[in-house]
Amino acid sequence: MDIKSIIAKKRNRKELTKDEIKVFIGKFTKGEISDAQAAALLSYIYINGLTEREIVDFTIEMANSGERVDLSQIADNIVDKHSTGGVGDKATLILMPIIASLGLPVAKISSRGLGISGGTIDKLESIPGYDSEISLEEFKENVQRVGVSIIHQSFNLAPAESKLYRLRNEIGCGDSLPIIAASLMSLKLASGSNKIVFDITCGNGTYIKTRDEARRLAKLLKRLGVLLGKDVGCVVTSMDEPLRIFSRTYLRNKRDSRMFTRAYDTRYWRCCSITW
Repeated sequence: MDIKSIIAKKRNRKELTKDEIKVFIGKFTKGEISDAQAAALLSYIYINGLTEREIVDFTIEMANSGERVDLSQIADNIVDKHSTGGVGDKATLILMPIIASLGLPVAKISSRGLGISGGTIDKLESIPGYDSEISLEEFKENVQRVGVSIIHQSFNLAPAESKLYRLRNEIGCGDSLPIIAASLMSLKLASGSNKIVFDITCGNGTYIKTRDEARRLAKLLKRLGVLLGKDVGCVVTSMDEPLRIFSRTYLRNKRDSRMFTRAYDTRYWRCCSITW
């Protein structure tokens, strides 16, 4: 089984087998196939789509491309909130501690910014002394001791997802709903969370432009949750204007901290309330 036959099969609108998807993800993660070959397959997926079974297999294989965190000994329910991102997105930094304060453990994988979307890790690292490069053991310890932990995806957590994420954005396939859904769910499988809220942003400031697309992604994520044993909820929010009034990351975080003293703007608080 070689990568060229897998590319040709999807080009001809045929369904890939579980083994073919496993071979592609495995070889791509190890650097045994070129970015050009991976880009060709992603382009044909973008054009011809994936079946429900293919999306599930892509999700599982991306999660299995690295380590998977087991948090079942900490609590029966581990919570995560994930935003599809955009200009001025900042709800995570407020919601995570609020949820944890209610006694619900929160475990989250986050990444740096790419393209127009700012990364949660970039925002956190603007805080003096904050360390995102923690070990998996420290990640689990924080969830158990503090109630919340956010880890950088640079560790061996779903590395295939990280590589595919960058590649699909470089080749103009960033809005492929099947690949987006598989990528998002693979991170949740890897991080150990089982109660997940997806904040699906749409509008001018993100790569999902219309509410119809956002609703289709929400339906797909909820279906994947059922098939993969995760309790998934989705909310569609507008990204036609930033939630922030500051552009620099440090100033954004400083303003975010005012949420806890009730010195906040009502529009942002409404978005956080709707999301959770």
